Amino acid sequence: MADNDSATTDSASVSATSTAALPLVPGDWTLDPLHSAVNFTIRHLGIAKVRGRFTQVEAGLYIGETPADVRVSATVSLASIDTGNADRDAHTRSADLLDVERRPTMTFRSTGVSGSEEDWSLEGELTIGDVTRPLTLDVEFGGVVDVPADGSRHAGFEATGEIRRRDFGLEFGGGLLSDVVKVQLDMQFVAPREPQDQAG
Repeated sequence: MADNDSATTDSASVSATSTAALPLVPGDWTLDPLHSAVNFTIRHLGIAKVRGRFTQVEAGLYIGETPADVRVSATVSLASIDTGNADRDAHTRSADLLDVERRPTMTFRSTGVSGSEEDWSLEGELTIGDVTRPLTLDVEFGGVVDVPADGSRHAGFEATGEIRRRDFGLEFGGGLLSDVVKVQLDMQFVAPREPQDQAG
């Protein structure tokens, strides 16, 4: 019973951790798309890796008073896939593979966050087409910096995880492509502007 009580106490203290310990002001942070990327890796024939990215992504980050109040959302256009080969990308978009006419987007919505200092775990739901599955991302907080040119504050994050294609009905390429797709997201968000005092 003592061990259970201790575990409950530890869990409660984590959920009550204030985000004020991080240099992240409360409010809606906006994505800096020029300095963000959604990358992926998949094995071909089990012996080599094919790397690619999605070039069109929208994302939002809301910082609350505690990690329980943090919300993350993202929408990725599957048609924006870029593996460095135009013919391969066109085939991947087709009905043979991703079928972007039927599955135009991939969306993520967070359901929970835990961790401390630089290392965090982000739990959420990933939807591809009409299929939704749980997804956990390991998140490394890269810190914040103030940009002298405009006074904006930027925060950087790296998130990594794995998606199993068969969980979303994407079982094409059996024997050619691995089931596991590794994802890496490098994201920068810009802090909300503080309200300016109005001149009397």
